[in-house]
Amino acid sequence: MSEQSNRTLGGDGVEGRMLQVFREVLAVDDLQLSDASTAADVPGWDSLAHINIMYSLEAEFDVQFSDEQLTSFQDVGELRRFLVEQAG
Repeated sequence: MSEQSNRTLGGDGVEGRMLQVFREVLAVDDLQLSDASTAADVPGWDSLAHINIMYSLEAEFDVQFSDEQLTSFQDVGELRRFLVEQAG
């Protein structure tokens, strides 16, 4: 596992906003995510929660995911990198 995949999300930028969306949708105030996190690693991140996370991220970052993107991100890091690109 690379150093980048172990990086924990947080802070005030894209990562912090992204983490806050996950926490709100999953109703877990102390949720911690890293770039390597997947739905299988996070209790409550089922298919319905996934759709709610993605729509909440669209609203938070004023982006639009394609139908393919809604299900294609392999982990939180891939999703984070997409949002950073869109924000930059």
